[in-house]
Amino acid sequence: MSETPTTEAPVEEAEPTTEVEQQPDPIPEEDPQTFPRGYVERLRHEAAEARVKAKDRDDLAHRLHAALTAATGRLADPSDLAYDDAHLADDEALNAAIDDLLARKPHLAARTPRGDIGQGATPTTTTVDLAGMLRSRA
Repeated sequence: MSETPTTEAPVEEAEPTTEVEQQPDPIPEEDPQTFPRGYVERLRHEAAEARVKAKDRDDLAHRLHAALTAATGRLADPSDLAYDDAHLADDEALNAAIDDLLARKPHLAARTPRGDIGQGATPTTTTVDLAGMLRSRA
């Protein structure tokens, strides 16, 4: 029987890290394509925080857009106007977008009654004289 030499490299066990290190880990010079575990975990944590902040920013921007659209009072439902970042920075762009939307779809305009519509308290110019009414019929 002949023996075949095996060339197995010894397996190194990595120590698990429980905390993200605060100091930046140096990039190993022998293999520039690999990074230390602590460095990668810190980058992933920062990226996750950035995603949460971006989601919060998007929610607030949509709420601001709806509030600015409602403040114009020209649309019955402010959500009818599609969100656009340009509307937040430029009032003229917002008004132009509302004008364009109302030109295409006039039924989306706010319907606020104006003038005398025959409802509610109306001012009377004459006073009621009950005694005069009784005398006229006697």
